[in-house]
Amino acid sequence: MNALAIVVCSLVGCFLIKGIPARFEEHIKKAIGIAIAFVGIRGALANQDTLLLIMSILVGAVVGELIDIDKWMNRLGLWAERKFGMASPGDGSPGTPAQGRRSFSKGFVSASILFCSGAMAIVGSIQSGLDGNHELLFTKSVLDGSMSLIFGATFGIGAAFSAVPVLLYQGGIALAAMAISQHLTPDIIREMSAVGSLVIAGIGLNFLGVKEIKVANLVPAVFVPLVWLTFGVS
Repeated sequence: MNALAIVVCSLVGCFLIKGIPARFEEHIKKAIGIAIAFVGIRGALANQDTLLLIMSILVGAVVGELIDIDKWMNRLGLWAERKFGMASPGDGSPGTPAQGRRSFSKGFVSASILFCSGAMAIVGSIQSGLDGNHELLFTKSVLDGSMSLIFGATFGIGAAFSAVPVLLYQGGIALAAMAISQHLTPDIIREMSAVGSLVIAGIGLNFLGVKEIKVANLVPAVFVPLVWLTFGVS
């Protein structure tokens, strides 16, 4: 349902709300950036182990940079763009701007990270996998759908394809929760959610244009608390 909400709302934003004047689009993006940064920072403050939070971000950044998740996600976005013949003006042909060529993949990557990195994605998927409680994911569907309207209007149809990693990511967490339920203590869930929220704050900074951050390369940080609190010394 979460993935379906993203697809439908992204398409509505892309085809019905497109053509927002540039000045409004810029202000809307800044407003969204402020809101995302606030949500991310507020969620990160829920952590109770600041050292673990810092360590998770550092380790996750190193692992993510070694793998270069951002590069592979951008390649996946560009591949999907070419595969489905949905390249926007500026798709890389001679004389077309690079900004247009990147709009599809940027929308795909930005939306994917925003929808996958948050506390609700982790906790909601875990609850769904553990006891069949889907309430949090239904709430997340409403929020993601609202954001997808803006992503679709701003970046185009690339935002709709973020439904694929959302489906795989949240579905994977739900299935994993069923398999490792004995290890998922409240401390693990809290710290994973806090790190994920801090990653979301990076998306907000990107929207504000403070400095471009390869947020995708920070995603491995979300799983460091799981490894540390399960196998490390607490």
